[in-house]
Amino acid sequence: MTRLLVASRNPKKLAELRRVLDGAGLSGLTLVSLNDVAPFDEAPETGATFEDNALAKARDAFAATGLASVADDSGLSVDALGGMPGVLSARWAGNHGDDIANNALLLAQLRDVPDGRRGAAFVSACALVSTAGEVVVRGEWPGTIIREPRGDGGFGYDPVFLADGSDIGGRTAAELGPAEKDAASHRGRALALLLPALRALAQSP
Repeated sequence: MTRLLVASRNPKKLAELRRVLDGAGLSGLTLVSLNDVAPFDEAPETGATFEDNALAKARDAFAATGLASVADDSGLSVDALGGMPGVLSARWAGNHGDDIANNALLLAQLRDVPDGRRGAAFVSACALVSTAGEVVVRGEWPGTIIREPRGDGGFGYDPVFLADGSDIGGRTAAELGPAEKDAASHRGRALALLLPALRALAQSP
């Protein structure tokens, strides 16, 4: 079994990758998180793009541990805000990871934006760094920002994001089950693009 370090302490990201691998019938990889390895200095996320940040995190993890490492950087791009919050999504309201404050600020900024101009997309860049080299992929999940949060699943901006597509049935990302979200989400789409590289990693000696 090849150990693959998921450069995150978020158990939801680890579980999401595990579901994607299982769904693809991909075995041969043992997933570990940053909680399972010795601490190392992690560079701050100062990249201008999601790809920059994901690659920096994966490179740091690989250099520190020697393990093949996968990292993602993701966030929300809102048309009416010129693509912001973008790489600042997690700390849009000032404090990193304050989902309630981030959503409240976003909705306040869009209060006067008409329904027809509230387009947005979740974006995820995933990077894999190993002895075989570096692979970076990008997944996008288009939708619309609604006016009031709905649902208690997921995290981040999920309660205010209404995904495009009739199969979603007018539900926010926070109202979808885990399997439904994996199949449609930005991170699920990025991880699907990463599967060929992960399959090769699993088969490497």
